[in-house]
Amino acid sequence: MSPTIRACLWMIGAIVSFTSMAVAGRAVSLDLDTFEIMMYRSLIGMVIVITIASVAGTLREVRAQKLGLHFIRNVSHFAGQNLWFYSITVIPLAQVFALEFTSPLWVMLMAPFVLGERLTKSQAIAAVIGFIGILIVTRPSPDTFHIGLVTAALAAIGFAGSAVFTRKLTRTESITCILFYLTVMQAVLGLGFAGYDGDIALPTAANLPWVVVIAVAGLVAHFCLTTALSLAPATIVMPIDFTRLPVIAIVGVLLYAEPLDPFVLIGAALIFAANYYNIWSSTRA
Repeated sequence: MSPTIRACLWMIGAIVSFTSMAVAGRAVSLDLDTFEIMMYRSLIGMVIVITIASVAGTLREVRAQKLGLHFIRNVSHFAGQNLWFYSITVIPLAQVFALEFTSPLWVMLMAPFVLGERLTKSQAIAAVIGFIGILIVTRPSPDTFHIGLVTAALAAIGFAGSAVFTRKLTRTESITCILFYLTVMQAVLGLGFAGYDGDIALPTAANLPWVVVIAVAGLVAHFCLTTALSLAPATIVMPIDFTRLPVIAIVGVLLYAEPLDPFVLIGAALIFAANYYNIWSSTRA
């Protein structure tokens, strides 16, 4: 089997995992707040990471030299993920996913400041096109405004910050080390924010499986995406990843009777075009 076909199969796994996490997040949102969801997700993820690392013999790679960077990375991801979980409960899933796809554009804008990478002309053009796509998706006006649009856009910025600092960490730290501190630090953050009022809700027997789905799907999705990128160029993987949008739009229609908004699809197409143009230009260069 060719590497490209294998990458496509891994991306199918990523799409299924991301979609499952969104459905599971909605299912538990009536009983658990976003901080509690993150706390349980991180605790389960921590057990999974430590178990797999112990079996694979990579637990010794965990070290404490870059705790400051790990903390900044995980605060950014924790904020982004909480905003994402909130957004999927208050606006259509297709809108959340469309705005989530702006994350690579924010990475381009952050990279010069965090990583010292130069902002190229093609990246600047992609950022402008992507911003136009954001305006089409959100259509900011008194009639169409919803706080969920703001939180979804901010979630994308949080994910971008996480990606930039992850890239910085990968220069010196192993994947096991990064995942270990991801789950441990976010479990602590989740516990602190979920328990600030002295009341942490326990998962019920009915929603405990959904909590497990959120934890497992989150880890599996990023593992599938990373594996796909290691097998095929981003110019191939990226278009496959964007099929998450029509998939989640169909899920929204079938499960939640959400309308198919043509403006969301048009805006998402522009955001995709901006990302693809940037990748294509970088690859050609």
